Amino acid sequence: MRKAADVAEEAANSRTFAAVARAGYAVSGLLHVLIGVIAVQLAVGRGGEADVSGAVTELANKPAGPFLLWACFAACAALALWQLGNAILGYRNASDNKLTKRLSALGQALVFAALAATIMSFVVGQGQNSRESSSDFTVTLMKAPFGVFLLVAIGAGVAITGIVFAVRGFRQTFTKDLSLSSSQAVHKFQLWVGVVGYIAKGIALFLVGLLVVIAAVRAQPEQSTGLDGSLKALREQPYGPYLLAAVALGLISYGLFLMVKARTLRT
Repeated sequence: MRKAADVAEEAANSRTFAAVARAGYAVSGLLHVLIGVIAVQLAVGRGGEADVSGAVTELANKPAGPFLLWACFAACAALALWQLGNAILGYRNASDNKLTKRLSALGQALVFAALAATIMSFVVGQGQNSRESSSDFTVTLMKAPFGVFLLVAIGAGVAITGIVFAVRGFRQTFTKDLSLSSSQAVHKFQLWVGVVGYIAKGIALFLVGLLVVIAAVRAQPEQSTGLDGSLKALREQPYGPYLLAAVALGLISYGLFLMVKARTLRT
């Protein structure tokens, strides 16, 4: 067992594996850019699904769709395993092995494992509309004991995560994880896409969490519609198309930031 653990730790701390895994951030960045583009289309009155399933569908419809989906799945799965290794076995640098950072790594492992699973569902032809799956999940949970309370807690957790994202963007604390460029122009770009992207991502998560709470309190699971439903609900508010366009551009910025992160993440 000890030998197996040593092998696992060596693999998790491998620079080669880390380099492959970091491509998962670039994949997530690409999906965020696609979601942002679809959201811009919604803002100007066109249709589309501004969520992960909509973005993956866009990739699948490209000429090299199957290859792109397999490559995206491999990168996200590698990143999930890498972050799981960081959470369980720790980081190469002892100063990074704080409980909060290892819990963050565990959270990222779960997020990218879910993203890899979503992509794989499209690879095998069983991809599901995220709006419908969110509503179905809400219906199932509401039928469970204390389901309403669980939904409120989940919604509140997502909304709070959104606030944390926005605060991180305002305070620029995301820079601690990056190797910032010495070039002033590149440095400004890294900061700009990080600040705008984190704030927009925070707003989007807050809206998603808010809809989950509303759906639970009103016992109307159809209102829990995920990111796509949240953005479309935003469009219906006063000045909604303009607000949606601003959030859409922010999501594109967040996607660009993730691509920057894939290249400059400190390991």
